[in-house]
Amino acid sequence: MRLFITGGAGFIGSAVCRHVVAERGDVVVNFDKLTYAADLRSLAPVAGHDNYQFIQGDVCDRHAVESAIEAFRPDAILHLAAESHVDRSIHGAAPFIETNIVGTFTMLEAARAYWSKLPARAQDRFRFLHISTDEVYGSLGEDGLFHEHTPYDPSSPYSASKASSDHLVMAWGRTYGLPVVISNCSNNYGPYQFPEKLIPVATLNALEGRPIPVYGAGANVRDWLFVEDHARALRLILEKGRPGESYNVGGLNEWKNLAIVERICDLIDEMAPGAAPRRELISFVADRPGHDYRYAICADKLRVELGWTPQTDFATGLRKTVGWYLANRPWWEPLRNRVASTQQQVEPRTPVAARN
Repeated sequence: MRLFITGGAGFIGSAVCRHVVAERGDVVVNFDKLTYAADLRSLAPVAGHDNYQFIQGDVCDRHAVESAIEAFRPDAILHLAAESHVDRSIHGAAPFIETNIVGTFTMLEAARAYWSKLPARAQDRFRFLHISTDEVYGSLGEDGLFHEHTPYDPSSPYSASKASSDHLVMAWGRTYGLPVVISNCSNNYGPYQFPEKLIPVATLNALEGRPIPVYGAGANVRDWLFVEDHARALRLILEKGRPGESYNVGGLNEWKNLAIVERICDLIDEMAPGAAPRRELISFVADRPGHDYRYAICADKLRVELGWTPQTDFATGLRKTVGWYLANRPWWEPLRNRVASTQQQVEPRTPVAARN
């Protein structure tokens, strides 16, 4: 397939590019603005492939988007480009409104203009896959799971902007017939994640002997999805998902934030022994505004209809992730400085729900 991928230099987007280029043999254009959280080094494994091309561009730039799509002539568009850091959205919502809402509108209009001129058979095959988040559903209590029919109840500017973009996508499908599909994923983790999210923050702070801040009592619960499993799910949804439908993608791994940090500390103690147990570095800080208590995904629809299940258990995935950061200091070290220089009011080492 010929795939036009937005945000392909981000954490999830780069995993998708690596999977579809190297493992599936798809022809890919990666269209990315290269904001602070993007890094082309994450694409080094596929950068030299003949079936991969990078274009620097902004999803809010209608002319640039339309020109790139017309030149490439894709079979599908995977829209991953988004601002995704909750704390940043709390301290400055404007980029989230612009990229996540206006950018999605721009992509939908460009896709519709392109799709409307395709021959009938190509129109039938075309897909616009919008990659979203489980945070649009709000917060769960001790029980229950998010289903595709769970009412939207976003809590932060970030999740509200993603909920808005989801509604736009579905409206373009119903009003104009554009063959759209939405995926809503749980917390991603894995190699190449920008070091402002929980797992890389805890890993690098533990490695360097810095305090590891944990919100509140660390009791917030997240469902963790290995990013490479997510990439496989997205390619499957693209190929077999039904237009007009949404699919939840979850890792079936619920963990409290404190338990995650403790496991990371223990892994660092094992893999990079230090003078004192890393758990001593854990410090509890004031909770953030609107902090959702629990997320948990029901991925039965994806499993039953499309045959997907996560391949990576959490113990294996977390060990692989921590080991990757230990072995790749030249990749993450300069990014730590970038976090500090761009986060402004947001504490650069504050752990949050991991997301791309």
